[in-house]
Amino acid sequence: MTATADHSPQHAATDTGLFGPGSVTWRIHTDPAMWIAAFSALALQSLHPRTMWGTYQNSALFRRRTALARLFRTADFVATRTFGSTEEVREVGSRVRRIHAALTGVDERTGERFPVDDEENLLWVHCAEVYPYLLVARACGIPLTDAEADGYFAEQRRSAAVVGLAPERVPGSVAEMEEYFRRMLPELRLTTSARRGMRMWMNTPAPKRLIALRLVYPLLGVLGVGLLPGWARRLYGLPGSGITGRALEALIRWSARLTRAVMVRLPERYTGTAEQVRQVRRAKRIMREN
Repeated sequence: MTATADHSPQHAATDTGLFGPGSVTWRIHTDPAMWIAAFSALALQSLHPRTMWGTYQNSALFRRRTALARLFRTADFVATRTFGSTEEVREVGSRVRRIHAALTGVDERTGERFPVDDEENLLWVHCAEVYPYLLVARACGIPLTDAEADGYFAEQRRSAAVVGLAPERVPGSVAEMEEYFRRMLPELRLTTSARRGMRMWMNTPAPKRLIALRLVYPLLGVLGVGLLPGWARRLYGLPGSGITGRALEALIRWSARLTRAVMVRLPERYTGTAEQVRQVRRAKRIMREN
């Protein structure tokens, strides 16, 4: 007998997808600080040359007229992956894997063509997404124990599986994640494409309907880069250690907490896309009920 998906309202209300109300993931991702984290993730992902070339050559993310629409589609994907029902997650995962499978990039050093969904590339994109999420959450004052931080990365192996990665290949603790970045550091650099892309992002206006983002959009980009680990800040030409590095980090953390405090007080409709607001509102309701 073949099972069929249950799309009834009752099922949608009770199916919490990959994570659920007791997860560290829901605690972190229901916070407005994730807008800062999104910019931080974009900045870190851009430091891997092949990832940057593959994205720059294929994606609307680095074209001024389409950049915001592309960012919002990515934000909707992350929201659905994080808060959506099992069927919603399955559908968006299938769509993203299908899109990635059709894309290739060209290595600008060698001229070699490579698949965008290469496993090592997907692993980098995943790790460089979720690592800043945790760093920004902690910098912005979201209380997390060391065990909860490890738990977050263990949970995020499920997110990695959505795009086609084998969970056992993905770092599942803070120590494993930091070791992964230590191994990757010799491969990272700020390419011309990354420099152009990030410069464009710092100057791309947000739409009028997202008034909160219009007010703080340039600041989000600065905070996103500033909250990167010291080794990543240095690749962007910023102080990463010493007295100057520590002073910069303290200033950025203070600014990030202030920005989060403002965003927490804004009406939900001003802090995300319609899909994000819907998914986060549903998750918060389930968390209150549990």
